[in-house]
Amino acid sequence: MNTESVVDIFKEATKAALLISFPLLISSLLVGLVISFFQAATQINEQSLSFIPKIISIIIIFIFLGPWMLNIMINYTRNIFLNLPIVVY
Repeated sequence: MNTESVVDIFKEATKAALLISFPLLISSLLVGLVISFFQAATQINEQSLSFIPKIISIIIIFIFLGPWMLNIMINYTRNIFLNLPIVVY
């Protein structure tokens, strides 16, 4: 196993992790910002108010983008297993 193959594996793993987590993080961030503006406008200082809308937005993202995320994970795993003989030697 040489350095180039380790760097390639790490680069592909990082790319897959970022592609999978990006939609979830962005939706959670946007919902959190909307709830924060609402709380600032109404002066409601409840910390747990944004928890349920964030969970609902993440579930909605999973419903719509779940197959795409699964496809990324399957392709990454398939690539790892197909390149396993190359990486080992």
